[in-house]
Amino acid sequence: MDVYLPVANLAVNGLVIVLLGAVTGILSGIFGVGGGFLTTPLMIFYGIPPTVAAASTATTITGASVSGLFAYSRRSGVDYQMGAVLVAGGIVGTLLGTGLFNLLQSIGQIDTVINVLYVLMLGSIGSMMGRESLQSLRAKGTAPKRAAKRRHHPLVSSLPMRWRFYRSGLYISPFAPLILGIVIGILTTLMGVGGGFILVPAMLYILGMSASVVVGTSLFQILFTTMAATMMHSLTTHAVDIVLAGLLLLGSVTGAQVGAKIAVTAKPELLRLLLAAIVLVLAIAMAFQLGVRPREIYSVVPL
Repeated sequence: MDVYLPVANLAVNGLVIVLLGAVTGILSGIFGVGGGFLTTPLMIFYGIPPTVAAASTATTITGASVSGLFAYSRRSGVDYQMGAVLVAGGIVGTLLGTGLFNLLQSIGQIDTVINVLYVLMLGSIGSMMGRESLQSLRAKGTAPKRAAKRRHHPLVSSLPMRWRFYRSGLYISPFAPLILGIVIGILTTLMGVGGGFILVPAMLYILGMSASVVVGTSLFQILFTTMAATMMHSLTTHAVDIVLAGLLLLGSVTGAQVGAKIAVTAKPELLRLLLAAIVLVLAIAMAFQLGVRPREIYSVVPL
């Protein structure tokens, strides 16, 4: 089932793209991450230009986040006050990210930058997830240690203007989640990722949020940040391929519900270990691709 992508200017197998979207949705439902950090590099391997892949994936993550957010909202697993501050930072970040994207595109370096960022990101995420999963599996047979009380980072304590975030159980400055949201917004615009792979650990270990609301709040922030990123790409870079985004969205909405069910039944340590292995393989493959001489040394395109 070949489908023509007008912005990417190539024909693809529609079923393959729907399956890639399902990967995004399943990861969103299980881990509270957008899934774009896997979907975008997989599309690049499939032959879709990095700029189109990054811009179109942000649209897909929006759909997956809506589906996953409803599931967590029914369980009262969303801190909407914290989410609103994160979203405000995310919108500022998308504006900054769009300017950086346009600058890199104007000097012809955007594709290389996207690939290098993915190699660094996937390598670090895969290594950390793999190490944590192996440590958890080894500790299964030992006596469980008493969990330490979760506290926010000392730097967060030094920021002024404290607010109470009742659902998260925090009394901290709103500047901490605002800055975090800006970073996620820049990453979303540049790389087409939801940013949940950074947001979830940061909310746990830097902000000190309650684990019961972390995933749902992450999906809330991802939803609005990816909407802003998609809008900015559509208005400025014109890299969003509606046909590609629609196919990915079809798979991601279904995948998010499947992921939420898997998260309840499967062993989280084994899931994280499997995901870490996939991420590391992708990082190595992308690093290899960066160093290989291309088939075409240059190409001629109409201006």
